[in-house]
Amino acid sequence: MKKFAAVSLLALAVATPLTAANPTFDTPAPIAYMEDLSSGAVLYEKDADRRIPPASMAKMMTVYVAFDLIKKGELKLDKQIEVMPETWRKWHSQGSTMFLAVGEKPTVSDLLKGIVTLSGNDACVVLAEGVAGNEEAFANLMNQQAKRLGLTNSNFGTSNGWPDEGRTYVTARDLAHLAAATIRDFPDLYKQYYSLPNFTWGKTLGAGADISQANRDPLLGKVQGADGLKTGHTDEAGYGFTGSAEQGGRRLVMVVAGLDTYNGRAAESVRFMNWGFGAWKAKPIVSKGRKLGEVTVQGGDSSEVGVVAPRDLNVTIPAGTTPDMKGKIVYQGPVKAGFKAGDHIADLVVESPGMPAQMLPLVAEKDVGKAGFFRRAWLGFWSLFGA
Repeated sequence: MKKFAAVSLLALAVATPLTAANPTFDTPAPIAYMEDLSSGAVLYEKDADRRIPPASMAKMMTVYVAFDLIKKGELKLDKQIEVMPETWRKWHSQGSTMFLAVGEKPTVSDLLKGIVTLSGNDACVVLAEGVAGNEEAFANLMNQQAKRLGLTNSNFGTSNGWPDEGRTYVTARDLAHLAAATIRDFPDLYKQYYSLPNFTWGKTLGAGADISQANRDPLLGKVQGADGLKTGHTDEAGYGFTGSAEQGGRRLVMVVAGLDTYNGRAAESVRFMNWGFGAWKAKPIVSKGRKLGEVTVQGGDSSEVGVVAPRDLNVTIPAGTTPDMKGKIVYQGPVKAGFKAGDHIADLVVESPGMPAQMLPLVAEKDVGKAGFFRRAWLGFWSLFGA
C-alpha cells in the first residue's frame, strides 16, 4: 500500500512565486521526449507514447542484453563468434554494415563496437546467434529485459530493428528509459563502447584497404558531455535518435523520431540538447545524509526508520525562476523489515507550479533486521486489538 508523509522542505520553500513560464520549445520532429535523469524531471514530451518502428535504435536493447550477460559473467568480451555463410548472405549488404566476412571470428567486444559505432545490422545478428543460437531466441531475451525494465509499449522481433511487418515497435518514452537503464546499470561498459568516434573493420574489394567508419551520433563533438547513444533510420521510421549528455552534474536523455532528413536529425538533436541544458537549471534542495522523516516498518526490530538523502539532491527548474516547491515522502508501506542502511525504501516527490512532479530517491538511515520471536509475538498480540 502506498503511503504518503508530508515533509518540511525549508531549504526549498521560497516566498516568491514562479517568476517566468516554463521554457517553451518547438520542434519539427513529430515525436520528441527529454528527461533530466538527475532529478527525474520530464522537460519535454511530444507524442511520446505513440508506438513507432525504432529502426536501429532497437540495437540499444541488443546491447543492453549483451551488457547484462557480461556483467553476470555469462558472456565474455573476448569470446569469438564465427560469421556463418547464411548470415553473411542475408546481411552483408542490407543497410548499415560492419563489413564482416564469411568465416571470420570477431570477438563480442568487436561486435559491440560494430553495433554501437557502425550500426552494423550484420554485427547484431552474429552476436544474437552467438549468444542465443538464433535471432528469434535472442529477441525473446530482448523482450524479457523490456518487461523487467517496465517498457510497457515496446516489443522486439529482431536484433537490429530491421522492418518486420510491425512486430518491432517502441515509444520515445520507452527508448529514453532504456537509455537511462543502460547508463545506470552498466556505467563502465557504457563509457567503453558508446562514445567511440570511429571504428575500423573490414577490407575494401580489390585494394583490400581498411574500412573505417565514423560514429553516427550527431551530438559527439558538437555538444559538451555527449557520450551516446543510437541513431536509427528506415523509410518507414524516418530519421530518429536517442542521445545523452552530462554537464555540471546534470545528465539529460533525449529522443527525436520521424524526421525527414539526415541533416535535419543532426541539427535538431543538437538544438534540442542545447535547449535542455540552457533553458533549465539544477536547484539544490537537500544535502547528502540529511534526514527527512520516518517511515513505518513491518515485522522489524524497529517499528520506524529514518529516511535520508543518499546524495546531494537537486530538482530541475526553468532558468531564471524561483518557484514555490512542496515535498512529500512516498513509499510502499509499511516497509517490510530486513534491509540495510543505504537501501532505497522511499522517494521524495517534489511539486512546483506548472511542472510535473519530480521523484528523488531516499534511503534507510540504519539497518533494520527482522523481529525476533518474542517481538513478533508481542506485535501479533497487539495487532489483535487493532493497536
